[in-house]
Amino acid sequence: MRFADPYNLLLLLLIPLLSWLRGRKRCQPAFLYSSIQLVKGITGLTRSRPGDWLFKLRWLALACLIVALARPQLLDGETKVRANGIAIAVALDLSGSMKAEDFETEGNRVNRLAIAKSVLREFILKRPNDQIGLVAFAGNAYIAAPPTLDHDFLLQNLQRLKLDTIEDGTAIGSALTACLNRLRDQASKSKIIILMTDGQNNAGDVPPLTAADAAQTMGVKIYTIGVGTRGTAPIPQIDVFGRTVYRQINVDIDEQTLEKIAVKTGGNYYRADKSSDLRNIYAEIDSLETTDIEVDKYEKHQELFPWLVLSGLVLFLLELILGHSVWRTLP
Repeated sequence: MRFADPYNLLLLLLIPLLSWLRGRKRCQPAFLYSSIQLVKGITGLTRSRPGDWLFKLRWLALACLIVALARPQLLDGETKVRANGIAIAVALDLSGSMKAEDFETEGNRVNRLAIAKSVLREFILKRPNDQIGLVAFAGNAYIAAPPTLDHDFLLQNLQRLKLDTIEDGTAIGSALTACLNRLRDQASKSKIIILMTDGQNNAGDVPPLTAADAAQTMGVKIYTIGVGTRGTAPIPQIDVFGRTVYRQINVDIDEQTLEKIAVKTGGNYYRADKSSDLRNIYAEIDSLETTDIEVDKYEKHQELFPWLVLSGLVLFLLELILGHSVWRTLP
């Protein structure tokens, strides 16, 4: 637990002072007697026990309100972590050709997007202290997750990515630009983009090499990955009888442009036509040199001041009720 405004706790020092001043204050007598001899038998009496409790309730209520001003907070967790000084933005192709099922995992045929998401998930889990963001693109580019250390949030957004949710096309330049915009404000010493695509740029307003020039100016490395087998690849389709049939399409990856992008920015170009290739590529990228920085990582906290304010008001109300009923005192 912590206090957001701890200096307000100094007001608690006023409670003993106020209590002492009130004890010194002379109150007007409730009854006047012509001679002290008439009340001689009761002059040694002190304040009744109910009266003491009423005053304790009042000071306790005031203490609750003062503590509430200090805004106590119950933390789920607050830790300092050593985080790698690298920010990574991953651009993942969601174009229609990513439906091609030219990869295998555990003996089962899977499409390009499924294997790309699986390998990327493994990569994210291996780098818990990196700030990683995600851009999904096809005919346009969209931010799926900004660079973050909250990898649970990142993996949830990765899992939600599906085909046929973005207008079709392959806007490589737009995807790189979206990644650069997200990396621009990051304080990390190293900034990297990983681009995974299975086609060539045919959409968007930004040419891929123009985006590469911008990345070079910003000191951002781009690692490009061409996803897909060479030659042709099978794409599943549903025929008129509701059966799944496969149509062979030509694999058309613009390797020349992807290699130029990588070379221009100091990165590398890779070609992945098997599941093992894709994992090896990410393993190589995982070995990048990083710089350690200290990051404050705060978890969620719960404000406790409403409960203290409510307690203080209840105590004040209880004092008023008791003072005007069962513990009623003379004025």
